[in-house]
Amino acid sequence: MAILKEKELKEKTKEIRRSIISMLAKAGSGHSAGALGQVELYTILYKEVLKHNPKKPLDPNRDFCIVSNGHTCPVLYATLADNGYFPKKELLTLRKLGSRLQGHPHKGLLPGVEHSGGPLGQGISFAVGLAASLRRDKKTNKVYCFVGDGELEEGQCWEALLFAAKEKLSNFILIVDRNYIQIDGSTTQVLHLDPLDKKCEAFGFHTISLDGNNPQDIRKAYKSALQEKKRPTVLIARTIPGKGVSFMENKVEWHGKAPTKEEAEKALEELE
Repeated sequence: MAILKEKELKEKTKEIRRSIISMLAKAGSGHSAGALGQVELYTILYKEVLKHNPKKPLDPNRDFCIVSNGHTCPVLYATLADNGYFPKKELLTLRKLGSRLQGHPHKGLLPGVEHSGGPLGQGISFAVGLAASLRRDKKTNKVYCFVGDGELEEGQCWEALLFAAKEKLSNFILIVDRNYIQIDGSTTQVLHLDPLDKKCEAFGFHTISLDGNNPQDIRKAYKSALQEKKRPTVLIARTIPGKGVSFMENKVEWHGKAPTKEEAEKALEELE
């Protein structure tokens, strides 16, 4: 896949953020901060790294993207539409009765959705199991799994990580959205996770800390993950929740809140 030029990537991430704002405002509910904060991670993954084919979404040779932090699915939907999995106009049906774009991703409704996300922690176990199955079948597919940092408070996550390390699943790449917020407040206040990098290293992971909104950092991290052949990788991506919208950035209250019509108009102006 070709590397996006700097200007092209900047415009693409703005476009996807505009889609996220429009979707959430139209729905009147949803999660803004995490979706906006992960845009660079998703855009570079789908445009430059992930093996996938929108025309053949069930291609057996594809890589898999599992969204364990399912509440951030507006960024997944906007990315899939941008890559041609379904018409962009359908984005505005988010959370509507009968829509294929549910408030959490639902496998079987929408091309490109590989897992039904919702119960936090379970997506990691699903992704690790998938990676183990692919390895045992001698397949070369990669499994990328997005997870929120607040989600790592679930004990099930660490059981899955222990198994991934024990099995040396180098085809498993965990991407932690390290934005330090969750629905009840700061992750530091709710249940302190640091030193997260040292914990992941102790579990046996190839551990990379990066700026999750910096394209150069992201590309280097994905490249390093793909070069690792002996153990699974975790990317601890420090992101800005609400990235791109001044009144949302780093504000806990935007974790599970959608913009009003007036707020959306102001956000879209900033993203021009």
